[in-house]
Amino acid sequence: MVMSSIRCQGWLRRVAVLALAWVAGCATEPVTGRRQFRMTGASQEVALGLSTFEALKKETPLSKDAAKRALLEKVGRRIAAVSGMTGAQWEFMLFESLQANALCLPGGKVGIYTGIPPITRDEAGLATVIGHEVAHALARHGGERMSVAKGLELAGILGGQAMSQSQYAPYFQQLYAPVSQVAVALPHSRTQERSADEISLMLMARAGYDPAEAVGFWERFAAHNRAAGGQTPWFLRTHPLDQQRIARIQQLLPKAKAEFRPATP
Repeated sequence: MVMSSIRCQGWLRRVAVLALAWVAGCATEPVTGRRQFRMTGASQEVALGLSTFEALKKETPLSKDAAKRALLEKVGRRIAAVSGMTGAQWEFMLFESLQANALCLPGGKVGIYTGIPPITRDEAGLATVIGHEVAHALARHGGERMSVAKGLELAGILGGQAMSQSQYAPYFQQLYAPVSQVAVALPHSRTQERSADEISLMLMARAGYDPAEAVGFWERFAAHNRAAGGQTPWFLRTHPLDQQRIARIQQLLPKAKAEFRPATP
């Protein structure tokens, strides 16, 4: 009985520590006001972002298309100027790859793959992509993902200890990882994508790009996804369904339009 009580007290202390960490790690996302759980420091995130980007530059060839590189630099600088990211060392790289993808790492490191310009088509389409990626960095989504992953890991350890004497312990060990992925990690990823979409519209508007142009890009991106195939169920996706994403962007346009001022030539 005494040993059982001691184990219970130890488990409760760990739960209390986890709860306090959650409260201490609460932050507010810019633009959206969404509450975040973020335990990582900005300097830690930037250091990781810089090292990752340097590795990427060594592993992936750069595009030699001078016109596309110049457009990336132009659009990137306009978005960066309104991002509010202080201390960022902006760098814009066009990587030679068929991937229709892009990224922005902490520290202001932006990478665009040559597979995506055919979908962006024009300057506003490229601004949509860069705005979305810069939004992830501005909102420190990478640090948030790491914090949530650590929280899930700790919760799994605590749960395993609490269930260690139960007949259901083997089932917990087998099911915790996939259930936490589907129930927490993937929904969290989709939430971050929706936040990045919203922040991106505001960045586009403040940089002088019509945020309504984002709809055209995401429609073209949806067509690209359909052509590429793949029928991943919605609950296993890291991103929202294309049509849901487009519908939500359309709902957010009036708010973004209120901040839109066309750029002067």
